[in-house]
Amino acid sequence: MSVETLIEQTSGATESSPFSPESFDSYVMTTYARFSLALERGAGCRVWDTQGREYLDFVAGIATCTLGHAHPAMVEAVTQQIQTLHHVSNLYYIPVQGQLAQWLVDHSCADRAFFCNSGAEANEGAIKLARKYAHTVLNIKEPVILTAHASFHGRTLATITATGQPKYQKNFDPLMPGFQYVPYNDIEALEAVIAELDSGERRVAAILLEALQGEGGVRPGEVAYFQRIREICDEKGILLILDEVQVGMGRTGKLWGYENLGIEPDIFTSAKGLGGGIPIGAMLCKSFCDVFQAGDHASTFGGNPFACAVALAVCQTIERENLLANAEARGEQLRAGLQALAAKYPHLVTEVRGWGLINGMELKADIELTSPAVVKAAMDEGLLLVPAGPKVLRFVPPLILSSQEVDSALQTLERVFAQVLNSDS
Repeated sequence: MSVETLIEQTSGATESSPFSPESFDSYVMTTYARFSLALERGAGCRVWDTQGREYLDFVAGIATCTLGHAHPAMVEAVTQQIQTLHHVSNLYYIPVQGQLAQWLVDHSCADRAFFCNSGAEANEGAIKLARKYAHTVLNIKEPVILTAHASFHGRTLATITATGQPKYQKNFDPLMPGFQYVPYNDIEALEAVIAELDSGERRVAAILLEALQGEGGVRPGEVAYFQRIREICDEKGILLILDEVQVGMGRTGKLWGYENLGIEPDIFTSAKGLGGGIPIGAMLCKSFCDVFQAGDHASTFGGNPFACAVALAVCQTIERENLLANAEARGEQLRAGLQALAAKYPHLVTEVRGWGLINGMELKADIELTSPAVVKAAMDEGLLLVPAGPKVLRFVPPLILSSQEVDSALQTLERVFAQVLNSDS
């Protein structure tokens, strides 16, 4: 079944219970600053709200819906697996988990995989693995993991500590010990910290970075910076961990973000796009640092048959439909269009940056216009975007995006900018 057929089948009015934000908020914790929009169905790169209005989705569940909405490959995988076996314990072998692990290993620098449910859990697993490696192999009594300012690694206590943004840490102290922050893309600062900690019981055991900082403003890593870090890690026995939760699974036009940097990590994490919207995460590593033993780490739902079957379908579809090439081509088209808009509205836009289909447009710091305000205006025009901080618009559409949909998004954004100018005049 094609995406076009699915759109036709879901294009009619649907019956549902009346929706009320007030009723919703009376039952659900208000941990999200939600936009006043309730979505109920989707097909391809489009979604519809409870009033039947259509939107072009350049959020994709925040870089998660790799194949868009209601993709036939996912529909088939979900249907078959839920009718067969959806969950058993990891006390037993799960064949489809092994198939997914093999696909990921065959298509990356990793040798082994551990499955969980989210990016935060994958990063927790990487932190635990690095600490055990530090104690048992490097003989470090107080291991330190270096992370970057403006990074984002998750919402658990360990991963918000690893996250170099105080706004996520406020009122959750005491935070976990064993982390220290360095400026992103600043090799001299990183080397200075390592030298400072190079003697004594407290030493650097691992460096945890994003190949491209997503929540930190869509800031790509610099090749020379990461290549020098790889050299330092090799020289000193430090583990290099890359958080690929947002940039992995083809988002950058390459399967993994680290491929843009010409290096290989020792450990990397994946989630979001791995399951195309079905919760699954993975921590992958090279065999030399696989020091986990039975009982060291576990997850009740991690790697269950349902999640793994869908994730495997996503992986195989990326390969079969050549979506890496599409992400690269559509990303180039999108950046060119955004750069043209930046040139047309230089008093609004500072910079356009990104890889593949993760792109950011930074607004001028000295104007009142904020990224949430532009997101709201674009939503009113039928285009869904997501902020990456108060001054950066983030564009992370599904990898199945068409050239016509790129053009449509650019036209909508231009209308929004024109409206902003008219309102200021």
